[in-house]
Amino acid sequence: FPSHDSLLLIQKTALDKQIELAKGMAADAKVVEAVKAANTAPAAAYKDMTNDAWKALAVLDPKARDLSKNAAAEAIKGKKSEAVSEAFLNAADGSKVALLAKTSSWSHKGKPKHDVPMSGKVWTGDVELDESTGSQQVQIAVPVMYGGKAIGSLVVGYSVAKLK
Repeated sequence: FPSHDSLLLIQKTALDKQIELAKGMAADAKVVEAVKAANTAPAAAYKDMTNDAWKALAVLDPKARDLSKNAAAEAIKGKKSEAVSEAFLNAADGSKVALLAKTSSWSHKGKPKHDVPMSGKVWTGDVELDESTGSQQVQIAVPVMYGGKAIGSLVVGYSVAKLK
């Protein structure tokens, strides 16, 4: 078996590769357009959404499902690797634009996973047990860029067991 250190190096190398793939997802024209649209004119159905109201929604609620069926969500699904356990796209204000499955929070504004990419940098979280997926995962977040500026963030969670 590989040593603990070499295992960590393998996973870091695999994660670095996934970060590059996530940057590609964030640069997809449908993703950029969806974030631009949400920043300009947020959808009326989500105008008054709060973290508490979002948590109260059922997984199959149309408000949650619609965000997993839009063009940006389809673009993300089409580019994700099998190691991806979750992914969600945020507007500049932290609100959701697209997602693969309902997230635990509506907005991540004020948290590093949104604020760091909004400064144009990549964020990498710690390995943790994710409450929405039930698996050990690590999240990364990349900026969605337009005109040289971060206009949103894309957060992608990876199953640690599937990182190769």
